[in-house]
Amino acid sequence: MRMKNQQTLMGIKASEGEVEGNKYSSTTFYLPADLAANATSKTMGSVTVPYKFGDASEYQKWAHLEKSFPATGILCNVEFDIVVGKDARGHDTAKVVLAAISPVPATRAAA
Repeated sequence: MRMKNQQTLMGIKASEGEVEGNKYSSTTFYLPADLAANATSKTMGSVTVPYKFGDASEYQKWAHLEKSFPATGILCNVEFDIVVGKDARGHDTAKVVLAAISPVPATRAAA
């Protein structure tokens, strides 16, 4: 299932290298999520959640913002896929996967 919405991108990190002969390359986007309360806690506010999307070259599409990235983040159009897979205990669990992200054009972001 695909969901589209707008969120404020708070940070981007590219990682690339090799560990024990295994190469890796990824870009992580940090998007906000509300803190969830449960039976034993109360919450307010939000945190950022890391979502991997693309390899380390994805960072280059955003690199022009490196020296001017606003502390309040960048409004982006995002698409998420909701997928089901096995968790560490072998149970089916839903996961949210970042499928697409792009900045909202400046004229729309200002409106």
